Amino acid sequence: MTEELNGSETRLGLVWGCQAIAKVIERTPRQTFNMLEKGELPAKKVGGRWVARRQALHALFNDFSQSA
Repeated sequence: MTEELNGSETRLGLVWGCQAIAKVIERTPRQTFNMLEKGELPAKKVGGRWVARRQALHALFNDFSQSA
C-alpha cells in the first residue's frame, strides 16, 4: 500500500502525472507529454495516468549527460 508524500510522489519513489514528471526532468508539460507518448521516457500509463520511477528518470538523464 502506498501513501502520497508530496502530492504526486509515493514512498516507493513513483512520480505520478505528466506535470510532476516534467518537474523532475526539468521540461515543460507539453515536451514531457510528447516524450511519454513516443516512449522516450521510462514510464507507463496506469489508470489513465502516467507514472515513472524517479530513480529511472534520473538514471536516463545521467546516462545522457555522461555520454555528451
